Amino acid sequence: MKNKTLQLTLVFVILLTFTSCEVIGDIFKAGMGFGIFLVVLIIALVVFIISKFLGGK
Repeated sequence: MKNKTLQLTLVFVILLTFTSCEVIGDIFKAGMGFGIFLVVLIIALVVFIISKFLGGK
């Protein structure tokens, strides 16, 4: 009985200290930042290509 209580207490402490939501949130924030950077880069590339075709020089 004492061993079970110790194990349950240890599992409870581990669950409280390691929150996976923060890790997943940070991963999504990094992914969102990279996605925005990629979209801006693609838009700049398209604008550059269009300006080369229409610029004539």
